[in-house]
Amino acid sequence: MAIYITGDTHGDFTRFKEELFPEQANMTKDDYVMICGDFGGVWDGSEEEQRWLDWLEERPFTTLFISGNHENFDLLAEYPRSQWNGGEVQRIRPSVIHLLRGHLFHIQEQTFFAMGGARSHDIAGGILDPAAPDFDRRRKLLEIRGAAYRVKGRSWWQEELPCEAEYQTALNNLEACRWKMDYMITHCCPSSLLDKLEGGPYRSDQLTDFFEVLAGRCKFKYWFFGHYHGDMVPRRSFALLYEQILRLKS
Repeated sequence: MAIYITGDTHGDFTRFKEELFPEQANMTKDDYVMICGDFGGVWDGSEEEQRWLDWLEERPFTTLFISGNHENFDLLAEYPRSQWNGGEVQRIRPSVIHLLRGHLFHIQEQTFFAMGGARSHDIAGGILDPAAPDFDRRRKLLEIRGAAYRVKGRSWWQEELPCEAEYQTALNNLEACRWKMDYMITHCCPSSLLDKLEGGPYRSDQLTDFFEVLAGRCKFKYWFFGHYHGDMVPRRSFALLYEQILRLKS
């Protein structure tokens, strides 16, 4: 049995085609590929999106993902919650599974702490409210300037960051396992790692500060995260993943 892990997919699952991911030839549904947020496969509910989800379901492995900041949280909320391997999940397809925030999962005799979410950093132009009377004017001005912006309820949701109940769920589960697990799976990273990342205006926030506390208190083998669109090891036992697909040691 095997567990692989990769970074943001943003609804593009071509990296899992047989020619790009030949390891799947020997995989079954008891093997897993885990995505560190910005799954993006539940975004607009279109027929094309449904075809890609069906395609992903047809892969020989089981897909696991945590939420990123670029997810349609309104659509995700429509999926029922259930228990799976010790934690709470949403099944998008029978073998395409969303690992909910703050939960611990026991997979192939290893323990994973999952905590999705991140603050969007590609919103220099701000977040527009489509209900605002000046919405069209502001959007046109931002597009003329070439400024990055998001639209509330269309491309941005406040649920990109955890709520207090999700933080409490995380703390309860961490206390229950005495702050010890095999792997930490998140979308963003602890605050102290931000200055080691290149390519963006990254600032600390409530979630990265929370992870900073966990980094100092939890005992783990490795911490994997996405969000920053790169593949690197910024510090021992921490790995940023994007397009690379790594196999975890058994």
